[in-house]
Amino acid sequence: MTALQRTCTWLAPLWLAACASPPLPPPPEAAAVPAHWHAPLPHHGDLADLGHWWEKLGDPVLVELVAAAQNASPTLASARSRVLQARAARTSARAALGPTLDASVSASRGNAADPSSSPLTVAEAGLQAGWEIDLFGANLQAARAADARLEGATALWHDARVSVAAEVANQYFSRRACERLLTVARSDGDSRQQTARLSDLSAKAGFTAPGTAALARASAAEARARLTQQQAACDIDLKALVALTALSEPDLKQKLASAPASRPQDALFSIASVPARVIAQRPDVFNAERDVVAAAAELGQARAQRLPRLSLNGSISTGVARAGGVSTDFQTWSLGPLTLNLPLFDGGRRAAGVDAAQARYDEAVALYTARVRQAVREVEEALVNLQSTADRRADAELATEGYRASFNATQSRYQAGLASLVELEDARRTALAAETALVTLERERDTAWTALYRAAGGGWTPDAPTPTDTALARP
Repeated sequence: MTALQRTCTWLAPLWLAACASPPLPPPPEAAAVPAHWHAPLPHHGDLADLGHWWEKLGDPVLVELVAAAQNASPTLASARSRVLQARAARTSARAALGPTLDASVSASRGNAADPSSSPLTVAEAGLQAGWEIDLFGANLQAARAADARLEGATALWHDARVSVAAEVANQYFSRRACERLLTVARSDGDSRQQTARLSDLSAKAGFTAPGTAALARASAAEARARLTQQQAACDIDLKALVALTALSEPDLKQKLASAPASRPQDALFSIASVPARVIAQRPDVFNAERDVVAAAAELGQARAQRLPRLSLNGSISTGVARAGGVSTDFQTWSLGPLTLNLPLFDGGRRAAGVDAAQARYDEAVALYTARVRQAVREVEEALVNLQSTADRRADAELATEGYRASFNATQSRYQAGLASLVELEDARRTALAAETALVTLERERDTAWTALYRAAGGGWTPDAPTPTDTALARP
């Protein structure tokens, strides 16, 4: 038996064992989702209604603020950078599937061993080609993983836009609610101040006890402190909007002052009744699913790297050599070598790479399943909050009207001398609490709508167009 035959006899079992590697794990089955939402829907409709829902509020300032925030958001800039990085990685992975071609140009001048000989000048230009023949699909799996990573990064770019829009809307609604609470606090403060002034005049005339006048002054001071606190809260909301939108504070104040004061409180958009459809249109869930696909491809790549590798090289060149006034042209070419690389021993490095890739795949599957459950939870919670605010609204309005009427009646009785200041202040506090609760409830409903918009994916769909180079360019 020749040496070559003996070598093949030794390598054959190793090669066959490598070729017998288990196949890729199947992609994860869709995580279990309920057949329908358990919380009541605001109404049925199409998820496409989610896109740019804030434009339906009739508030051009909110539309402008969302656009400004998306242009200035560092979160969106990071997502944009990840898309560009993923594009570059995909290009690199796909390039590994084809041959490489390099050009070279060289020139040299020197003399031979005999000092008396004429100097030799050599100039040469050539091309070198190389190709790793992807026998077992290692490079193909890497390209598939890169494709999946790019798809996931693109979905997260859309998710970042949805997130920024939701954050701006929440902050804008907070500012509007704060302005309404400021109006309530100012009206309450004026009323208390007027009561304190009349009580002081009555006390000086001897018709009111000094303790009663002191109570009225204390009530007015409490109202002024509450008004100052509410004004500070509104100023903080304004500065938060400045930070989100990168607009100057004077310009933002002017825009807010010109915005309409009222907004509709009914359903702002529609949502599908089938949970699976909603979950499938969340970009973060889609990204988690793409992570599973990429991890599976990377596992296949790690397994293929334990198998033989075949590569082919070649070159062609032309040049000229000149010595002693004599020029000689020459051309050379070569095809090969054709190299077969057979992994024999690497201390367990490739096997460890397979184990690591398998662990990453298992992790990606677990994270995907958890993301689906979290998505279901977020939608259900938003629906519960929406239903809760809708059910409480009529009672809150009735309570506000009733307590306000009671306060007005008590104030009339107090001015006629038929009610004490303690009764008046008690009725005032109750009316103030009811008005504050109504504004807070409306703010809570706005928050629930924004949360539902965010939880339902913001109108994104898996077939959404890939962001263009213009959209990904720096603003």
